[in-house]
Amino acid sequence: MLYLGGVVPENAGLDMAGQADDVFRQLKTLLEGAGSDLSCVLQVTIYVTDLADKAALNQVWKRYFAVEHLPARAAVGVADLGPGIKLELTAIAARR
Repeated sequence: MLYLGGVVPENAGLDMAGQADDVFRQLKTLLEGAGSDLSCVLQVTIYVTDLADKAALNQVWKRYFAVEHLPARAAVGVADLGPGIKLELTAIAARR
């Protein structure tokens, strides 16, 4: 099992779609480095500072996670994640 936490965008100046793409790209890289991949993700929790941005988040989510390998997911609204940070994620994945 792999437990990943505290994944935040490297560029806080991006909009939600840009930050989500950055975070999911980082997740993909971390998983591959640990002998896994996105199809092995079991659960993701995404902390979001503005739930009005959820539609943009969902669009990026669909580019990274295939329908046949969708993990359980929760998006949780939070007050603050740091200057300009719109989302942070934690994930649990199996090793391949």
